[in-house]
Amino acid sequence: MIDRRSLLAAGAAAFWAPSARAETAGAPRFTTTNASWQAAYDKALSVLDGNVQTMPRYSHPVLIEGSAYQGIWMECGPHESLVYRKFRPDVAKYSHMCFFELQRADGQLPCNNKVTETGFGQIQMVVPVAATAWEIARATGDDELLNATYTACSMWDAWLLKHRNTRGTGLTEGFCTYDTGHDNSPRWAGIPAQCPNKDAKLFPSGYNLPWLCPDLSATTYGARKALADMAKALGKTTEADRWTESAEQMRALILSKLYVPEDAAFYDLDANNQFVKVRGDVLTRMCGEHVVDQKTFDDLWTRQISKPTAFWAPYPLPSIALDDPKFVRPIPRNSWGGASQALTALRAPRWMEHYGRPAEFGQMMDAWGRALVADGTFRQQMDPLTGVFNAEDPTGYSPAALVLMDYTWRLAGIDETPEHLHWNIRPWHPAAQGAVFAMTTDAGKAAELRYGKDGATLTVSGKAVATVGGTGRITTDKAGRLVSATGIDLKPQTITLLANGRTTRLALKPNGTQSLTA
Repeated sequence: MIDRRSLLAAGAAAFWAPSARAETAGAPRFTTTNASWQAAYDKALSVLDGNVQTMPRYSHPVLIEGSAYQGIWMECGPHESLVYRKFRPDVAKYSHMCFFELQRADGQLPCNNKVTETGFGQIQMVVPVAATAWEIARATGDDELLNATYTACSMWDAWLLKHRNTRGTGLTEGFCTYDTGHDNSPRWAGIPAQCPNKDAKLFPSGYNLPWLCPDLSATTYGARKALADMAKALGKTTEADRWTESAEQMRALILSKLYVPEDAAFYDLDANNQFVKVRGDVLTRMCGEHVVDQKTFDDLWTRQISKPTAFWAPYPLPSIALDDPKFVRPIPRNSWGGASQALTALRAPRWMEHYGRPAEFGQMMDAWGRALVADGTFRQQMDPLTGVFNAEDPTGYSPAALVLMDYTWRLAGIDETPEHLHWNIRPWHPAAQGAVFAMTTDAGKAAELRYGKDGATLTVSGKAVATVGGTGRITTDKAGRLVSATGIDLKPQTITLLANGRTTRLALKPNGTQSLTA
């Protein structure tokens, strides 16, 4: 079981009652003297507050997609609520529990819960709901969420194995366009959007279906890893071992059957065992679940992701590679045929940090942040070459608002991981102008980063940790003890670190890390 006593003693509070005023009282606080950035940030929070709604067939508030999408989708809604959880912890919990409470007796999770209906016509999964729920339960010591997640996601895995493994390979199969959420993508050109009769157990005939899908299989892999961790927390050692083994089996199948090393790409494999060779954001979805090891990632990075002619556009990351002949232009509304999507940007922290690319991620965050501030409407997608958002898209899209909120903190503020605090110091950035970042950590500590004329001052529970001059990341534990310094700029940087009465100069290479524990 999760040790609730130790977690709660460390300050992990129970979820507040669903009152808007109560929820915002303990929320993270960001202020800057840059009026444009502050106005856009405040508007992003207003968009998110407005998108917290109570939907039919479920009695608690959830974070809906917003814009043209009046509902919550399993592909993205739980992950979005995880990003938002420091502002609305109740909404983060309920945005997961709604899927579990609406689960069918045979184990099928709904693909969405909309104003008009609860959908079961596709599986539509990307970020594993098991993984995001586990992250919240672990951070907050919520046994109710832990137990509900473990039960529901175990049943879901069994449903997928029964109904989405018709070819007997062990990989997770795609039956329709909506399964992967790739609306209007050349990946699924000509394939029906939804399963026949809105029944995700059925696939239409005549399209070389089912496909073996790398990203759907990666989602299953990520869910099994989370289930293994949950089983350990619940004291189910044998089950934990079984989940770990099944996860590794899935990973091995993905790499052996769906990865083409000579292309440095993952592809769907149709029912005739022919690859569907379209290079799109499937690649980064594989990275998001850490399917590839560091060596393979470095190859993908060099040959695909970091290439300006492929995915590293001025405004990363296009949903189809720029140099893929299937890239769709002009870019239409709601297009996974080339546009840089806010959802892809929101998922980027799940892999860019894991594979050691904080400097390049900073470049991406800066581009997205400036584009969102300049536009100010929070729409779904933009042109990867110009940074112009599609005017046809309705405004008030939750993922876009979350990108600005999350990126602001990751660019120039504090980012919390299960073990550490990352203090991201970029004094040159617009968001950092006269800025103050203040938050309560999961350990119940008050963390503050304040920019001033003498540098950036780091404090935990009112106690000075360090003062930093220059651009770099300082990592501490939750109590504020120094751990390491990391280069987060594309160019080498030299920072000054005043800590424990001593000033140290550190030369930081891009993505390089130095220990500060000595």
